[in-house]
Amino acid sequence: MKNINTIIIGTGSYIPEVKIPNQHFVKHTFYEKDETVIEGDGHEIVEKFRDITGIRERRWAKDEQNASDLATIAAERAIIDAGIDRETIDQIIVAENFGDVLKGTIQSDALTSLASRIKHNLGIKNPSCIPYDIIFGCPGWIQGIIQADSFIRSGLAKRCLVIGAETLSRVVDIKDRDSMIFSDGAGATILEGVESDEKFGILSTAMVSHTGEEAGYLYLGKSNEPDSDPKIRYIKMLGRKIYEYSLSQVPAAMKVALDKSGIPIEQVHKILIHQANEKMDEAIVQRFYKLFKIRELPVNIMPMSIHDLGNSSVATVPTLYDMILKKTLPDHHINKGDILIFASVGAGMNINAFVYKQQ
Repeated sequence: MKNINTIIIGTGSYIPEVKIPNQHFVKHTFYEKDETVIEGDGHEIVEKFRDITGIRERRWAKDEQNASDLATIAAERAIIDAGIDRETIDQIIVAENFGDVLKGTIQSDALTSLASRIKHNLGIKNPSCIPYDIIFGCPGWIQGIIQADSFIRSGLAKRCLVIGAETLSRVVDIKDRDSMIFSDGAGATILEGVESDEKFGILSTAMVSHTGEEAGYLYLGKSNEPDSDPKIRYIKMLGRKIYEYSLSQVPAAMKVALDKSGIPIEQVHKILIHQANEKMDEAIVQRFYKLFKIRELPVNIMPMSIHDLGNSSVATVPTLYDMILKKTLPDHHINKGDILIFASVGAGMNINAFVYKQQ
């Protein structure tokens, strides 16, 4: 009996043109969550931030661009890369968390859904092409991939467009140091079902969710600035809690996915993990390998784009994958037959991963 394999046949991404270097924040006044001012030289604050996160600069969308605009560009590039007729797409799955947020506002707009806006922007007329959004925190794009794989394997879809897009620069509190982490961007992939005697494409998946106190690790809250309007809320996070949670939970989820695939860890070529924080990502991957009694990480196992692109939430992983395939990330490459692990963690708290054999 032939396998129904879900493979990625096209990728595309959009990295906004506006570069915001760390120096942009040197003269900012930052406050703690208790509204006390953070004392110290601006250069020292920014340098400490870079040492912890690895971020040197980030990208922000132009004033006239929204998340759906970034996503449309990335989707167009993925469609061209795949060489398909866009009218043959059965589903458009868009991972996002804040919808479109107009520059100068803090209001989320997801009416209509970003997926419907993107279908409109792409000019797709096929009424059987179903667009919808998923909100799953930073792991949203991977969750979209898992959903697309399920639809394809069940025979309910043949071809899916999965996008991750966000403009986090519109929902950050500029008086909060954490605002320096976040950025904008979009990544897109075309998935297709292929029958074959051989097993390739998506080999296995894993998903985990904890919603006890973990549900409040990322939230919307008032500005850290004293006397700010409590009715205006921004993205907030409990950084230490997220770090501890990620280190304790993500490696195990990755191991579940790899064990289900039957692939030995020695055959893993790359781990494409959500670009959240360089030190956190390194610690996650190190703990993952320790679960297999391996203490030394393979060379170049974990590509990183966070240094120049920051954390664009759902867009980080598909953008990273596209950059490697398009050979725009130095020292990294992916060839046919390579085994990849995709993994992410974020608001929920949610975790997911999948193992992929490149075609």
